[in-house]
Amino acid sequence: MQDVTGFPLELAGNDMPMVSFRQVHKAYGPLVVLDDLDLDVAPGEMVSIIGPSGSGKTTVLRMLMTLEQINGGCIYVDGKPLTHMPRNGDLVPANQRHLRKRRADIGMCFQHFNLFPHMTALENCMEGPVQVLGLSKAEARDRSEELLEMVGMIEKKDQHPSRLSGGQQQRVAIARALAMRPKVMLFDEVTSALDPEVIGEVTNVIRKLVSEHNLTMLMVTHQMGFARDISDRVCFFFGGKIEEQGPPAELFGNPQKERTRQFLSAVREAV
Repeated sequence: MQDVTGFPLELAGNDMPMVSFRQVHKAYGPLVVLDDLDLDVAPGEMVSIIGPSGSGKTTVLRMLMTLEQINGGCIYVDGKPLTHMPRNGDLVPANQRHLRKRRADIGMCFQHFNLFPHMTALENCMEGPVQVLGLSKAEARDRSEELLEMVGMIEKKDQHPSRLSGGQQQRVAIARALAMRPKVMLFDEVTSALDPEVIGEVTNVIRKLVSEHNLTMLMVTHQMGFARDISDRVCFFFGGKIEEQGPPAELFGNPQKERTRQFLSAVREAV
């Protein structure tokens, strides 16, 4: 990991971002996936990330979930370093204990649900709060039932994942992530594995989160209409960088960069 001398030990100020990528670099050998990325996400902001395959979109989320190590720069969440930790007045690469502690602020829903098959919907939601947060089973049950109610799955709480449709499983996965009370929610192509007729089940839940909960959210999606409707800001990634970003109406209605125009034109033709 590259030297981070000069990066602040913590971020501060009234306009402090909830998520901040500072010159974040990620490469696999000669293949550069993120090229000194700078990206700030404000508290309560919903940011959608779009772009062609291989542009670095999902890598942004994987870095935030500490599923992969960055090669340079630093990532902050809620003002504190995620990828690094303070030591003797400097930042050093984070150890596993630091990563586990900081990762508790972040929830993620994947494309392929990843529910525990041997557990019911309710048990899936209770597991993290009990095992990681130390809640009593009664507290975890109350919290999980409230969230399953919110996503429209309370009547299926005693069903195992094999008895649920794809859309139902994804809604349980969202409730499970929310049960950990994250400050930041990440959505990685959460509708791409679903049949078209059930996509609305999941997008409606995310719309509800945006309108009713003050969560900071980042979403990687190929659904341009959904990104346009739900986002505060859309970032178009190309070649490991943000090629263009702005409010949805501006980016979709009047893109300034040729690569953005080409991508949006190709997406429209494919629909």
